[in-house]
Amino acid sequence: MVESIAGTSLLGHRPIYGSYCSKDVLNKRKPSHLCQFPVTQFLGRRVYSSAPLPRWCVQLPVTSFVKSQAMELTKEAYSFREKERIPRDFRYGIHTGVDCRPGLWPPENKADNPALNNPLLRLERMGCGWLGAIFEWEGVLIEDNPDLEKQAWLALSQEEGKSTPPAFVLRRIEGMKNEQAIAEVLCWSRDPGELKRMACRKEEIYQALHGGIYRFRSGSQEFVNVLMHYKVPVALVSTRPRKYLETAIQAIGMEGIFNVIVAAEDVHRGKPDPEMFVYAAQLLQFIPERCIVFGNSNQTVEAAHDARMKCIAVASKHPVYELGAADLVVKHLDELSIIDLKNLAAVESAEFGSEPELEREPDEEDHRHPPSSVGVDDDFW
Repeated sequence: MVESIAGTSLLGHRPIYGSYCSKDVLNKRKPSHLCQFPVTQFLGRRVYSSAPLPRWCVQLPVTSFVKSQAMELTKEAYSFREKERIPRDFRYGIHTGVDCRPGLWPPENKADNPALNNPLLRLERMGCGWLGAIFEWEGVLIEDNPDLEKQAWLALSQEEGKSTPPAFVLRRIEGMKNEQAIAEVLCWSRDPGELKRMACRKEEIYQALHGGIYRFRSGSQEFVNVLMHYKVPVALVSTRPRKYLETAIQAIGMEGIFNVIVAAEDVHRGKPDPEMFVYAAQLLQFIPERCIVFGNSNQTVEAAHDARMKCIAVASKHPVYELGAADLVVKHLDELSIIDLKNLAAVESAEFGSEPELEREPDEEDHRHPPSSVGVDDDFW
């Protein structure tokens, strides 16, 4: 068996093994084991052998011929992965179980940008100070009347001669684009021309019912001023057409505040699809993990989390207990501070180079003594 393993090895050398006896201080015979290997170097495809190393005293247990040859075969099998020559010390370390191959760990920090020449800007980008805010329009920044949306759909159904949509269907199409709601939920038509015509007519009915009167929600204007003071980029997302959205922004006096505006024409689908928020983050040139979405419905929370963004819910038309899935719930935006936003943006995940937490393995004592569901002493009874 030793001869067959030695024949398959590229080295082709057998270790010289022997022993001799020596006397210690107590005049007792003590055997010492010696193992001698020739020095072999890999240079290209050629193998060069030099003079043997001096004798080396091995203090470990005796290594058999088979194990010595197996160690050499292992080093030959993995030698092509190493850039440098194989070390000749033959001291094999303990395997720690950590895969040290390049490119696996640590993961690439997506928040980092090596193209930035200013080290302070690069440090701020990697820290929690680099964040963007994505706002919804109605019910977050301005006052919203949900009944007007329902009345617009009911009026459109009467004009088109369609069946009146029930209340649960109207709740389902909240936040969707008009074309998406007509084609996928109401199932009134599949023709692109008809979808566009009915969607435009529905929006005209809504604007006529609304009357063009816009009013800030309590605390929203002050919070936007705080974001502008700290130079936080702000994006506006809405399923309304752009012309009506720009008219509302001009009527309320918020021109030049939003760095990015995403309207119904810019996306294919509305909520709960995260397309709007992902596109807004791309226009802001921010990664999704550093974007915070401000909405007022569970559809917004679902879409923001699907886009790997944090979400702050504003309890304007829903009570606080219904918005528990959000990362933070407030009644008014002025309850927030810039510190709250930085705490949400300071994510701890693999994208930013932090190691994932390892789950604790249950001890044997935990299996033998399961925890009691009632914490009352038995002597009490």
